[in-house]
Amino acid sequence: MRQKAVSELLRAAPVALELGRRFDAAGFALALVGGSVRDAMLGRLGTDLDFTTDARPDDVLVLVRGWADAVWDVGIAFGTVGARKGGWDLEITTYRAEAYDRDSRKPDVAYGSSLEDDLQRRDFRVNAMAVALPALAFVDPFEGMTDLAAGVLRTPGRPEDSFDDDPLRMLRAARFASQLGFRVAPEVARAMAAMAERLSIVSAERVQTELTKLVLGQQPRAGLEVLVRTGLAAYVLPELPALALEIDEHHRHKDVYEHTLTVLEQAIALEPTLPEGGPDLVLRLAALLHDIGKPKTRAFEDDGKVSFHFHEVVGARMARARLKALRYDKSTVEDVSRLVELHLRFHGYAEGAWTDSAVRRYVRDAGPLLERLHALTRSDCTTRNRTKAARLQRAYDSLVTRIEQLRAQEEIDAIRPDLDGTEIMAVLGIPPGPVVGKAYKYLLELRLDRGPVAKDEAEAELRRWYAEQA
Repeated sequence: MRQKAVSELLRAAPVALELGRRFDAAGFALALVGGSVRDAMLGRLGTDLDFTTDARPDDVLVLVRGWADAVWDVGIAFGTVGARKGGWDLEITTYRAEAYDRDSRKPDVAYGSSLEDDLQRRDFRVNAMAVALPALAFVDPFEGMTDLAAGVLRTPGRPEDSFDDDPLRMLRAARFASQLGFRVAPEVARAMAAMAERLSIVSAERVQTELTKLVLGQQPRAGLEVLVRTGLAAYVLPELPALALEIDEHHRHKDVYEHTLTVLEQAIALEPTLPEGGPDLVLRLAALLHDIGKPKTRAFEDDGKVSFHFHEVVGARMARARLKALRYDKSTVEDVSRLVELHLRFHGYAEGAWTDSAVRRYVRDAGPLLERLHALTRSDCTTRNRTKAARLQRAYDSLVTRIEQLRAQEEIDAIRPDLDGTEIMAVLGIPPGPVVGKAYKYLLELRLDRGPVAKDEAEAELRRWYAEQA
């Protein structure tokens, strides 16, 4: 591990050492710190470098302006100055102690007095290591290297004190379980469970940022399981633990919670089939939320079966509401909720042959989400019955083949009527208005039903329809 770290740090050494010498010459201390040191130890250092210093933000600005290629101060209220130098993005933060007021959603920032004090206030011991510059001296007062080697998350001090200072650290523990495959130490997990309610004071935007990183991690299932086990999910994504529906001996159905996590894993495995590959946030969120409507729609039938009629419609509304509450952007909210709404549409195909019209509507309704819908629908098969799984696989392969065949014959990805608005007005001799819109919709339905038709045929159908409106 040390050899990996040396190799990784040497990549960043020119810019880090140069910056360290500038600070040293001005009488200030500087150290590479936190995730940068951790990732160097793991052999996965990126192009983002985090530094900590005893210099105040105004002094940092003086030292980096004229040296860095670009400088920004958007985080200066929190003691952070950003800079770019030679392809490296640098964040330089003054030693600090950060804590929450019991009733505040924003941290109060106070400057610390030493590197060790700064390291002590960090979230986990694996992030409380530093390399002092320009001497390249390794600083590890809280045995972060030991935890890193063991793949475990512990806090520098009491976890209760750490989480009381910044409740978002509890969510970061789950995120690191996803990103790095680390396990949460028992005492840390107990503190998270006892203090989960404290997360409610953190802003939705900060929670969403951590949840996104968790979902996009290499092992999101591990992070989500931490959220559920500790009770944090109730304050982040309450729909997830709600999927653990009680099962009795008379009314059996699959474990929806376990099914959901399996669907997520299977969807991730299919990301290479997407045009832009992965990780794909929209697909992963859709897989995670695709069945959240089931608890509200569960009904017990007389024959002992359980039904979830229209759970996709209810689930789409719930997904939209949850993602909006987490402050996701409009595009993500709409795309995820649309996939949730459409994820069962294929089963009508599996149960019987679709007409070309039905296939066109499937493509039209999915729009640019079609490839994601393919991946979500395929991943939604978690049955252990190999015969049933193979049958569903063949059915979906058949649907995809039908889509490709229609694509070869006609334009189906952006289906339009055979006449546009201007042509409609010319044929009918009418001005712009609501009738033009109604005529356009009629011709669009005609196009979906029949496929492309000749212009004279489309005009005849339009005149016939218009005459019936009189």
